[in-house]
Amino acid sequence: MSEIHSASAIEILDSRGRPTLLASCRLSDGSTGQASVPSGASTGAAEALELRDGDPNRYAGLGCLKAVANVNETIHPALSGRQFATQADLDRHLIDLDGSPNKSRLGANAILAVSLAFCRAQAAQRQLPLYAHLARMAGLQPRLPQPMINLFSGGAHAGGQVAIQDVQIVLPGASSMRRTLEVASDVFRAAAALASEQFGMRLLRADEGGLAPAFASSEAMLQSAVAAIESAGYRPGDDVALTVDVAASQFHAAGRYLIDGESLERAQMVDLLDQWARNYPVISIEDGLDEADWTGWQLLYKRLADQVMILGDDLLCTNPGRIQRAIATDTANSALLKVNQIGTLTEALEACMLAKRAGWKVVISARSGETEDDWLADLGAGWAGDYIKVGSITQSDRLAKYNRLLYLEQVDGLRLPG
Repeated sequence: MSEIHSASAIEILDSRGRPTLLASCRLSDGSTGQASVPSGASTGAAEALELRDGDPNRYAGLGCLKAVANVNETIHPALSGRQFATQADLDRHLIDLDGSPNKSRLGANAILAVSLAFCRAQAAQRQLPLYAHLARMAGLQPRLPQPMINLFSGGAHAGGQVAIQDVQIVLPGASSMRRTLEVASDVFRAAAALASEQFGMRLLRADEGGLAPAFASSEAMLQSAVAAIESAGYRPGDDVALTVDVAASQFHAAGRYLIDGESLERAQMVDLLDQWARNYPVISIEDGLDEADWTGWQLLYKRLADQVMILGDDLLCTNPGRIQRAIATDTANSALLKVNQIGTLTEALEACMLAKRAGWKVVISARSGETEDDWLADLGAGWAGDYIKVGSITQSDRLAKYNRLLYLEQVDGLRLPG
């Protein structure tokens, strides 16, 4: 049993200079844990509510002092002196304390910060690395997830110079995390050189550290990604493949997809994604249709599910109910797992295991607004994610996670699957 002595929070800044929370949890035996929570720019309508202050005189209304006060003034007195045997016990208590369907009373950011901090405190109490504690919680054998590494960005992450949000690289047959990041560095440098040559630009980076040239179209972004792989001396598809975060909800309106100067019906959007999958070494398409366009998702699934990962983010929002619906209706075959979309570790684990039992791939994901906290790397390893989506290999908020994965490989001996 773990008796909580105290829970507290302060307001800190994320990688975009926007407020978020850092929570601390202290157990009665002196074990402690801290954790900071991320925040998204491209968010699904079904996500748990991230509580913001709405005060235009502080951080343009994005302050988190209400969420901080909810930890210090509501959650702390409700937890102090209480014993919890498991993470699930603690999280259920937090969910009941909030009492709303989407965590709008206390804020998903406040609840998740405490959930994560308690998890770290329990790991310390049990003298386990965080990934090992998370693996024991899930009943899984820990392993390293394969990184999806951001190369180019558009959409909500980069000012919308092109419609789609991200093009990432992945090494299908990589033997190690160290080699994966070596190759990613080569391709990123080649991409930066091409951007300089074609657009006369210096290294201007998007929210997640990817390059953001003013491509003429989304397809031009894919073409440049292939060119960067080749320029770095690797074979597209064999050595380095691509994944695409379309984030179609961002350019869907009145039943049509407004992409690169065209207005497409759902069937035409599916045709376009099919064309990309045939013409480029794409192994994953994320949010290829609008989050409410279940019919469109089913069309895409029928067309491409045997060739690529049909990856749900905004569609699923790490929500077990939505994942179950997608499984039952043949709508996706892979789930993006963002813990702050649902608000507690326990609910996120339920979503993760539901996807795994269905034979889906699971991609553990960061958000556009991150901090230097590295708990996501441990989560990806402890919950045996197939992939991890952190961002590019720039910026300390991203590198903290990659460096933790390197440590888990070279010190703790974890390995990539296969």
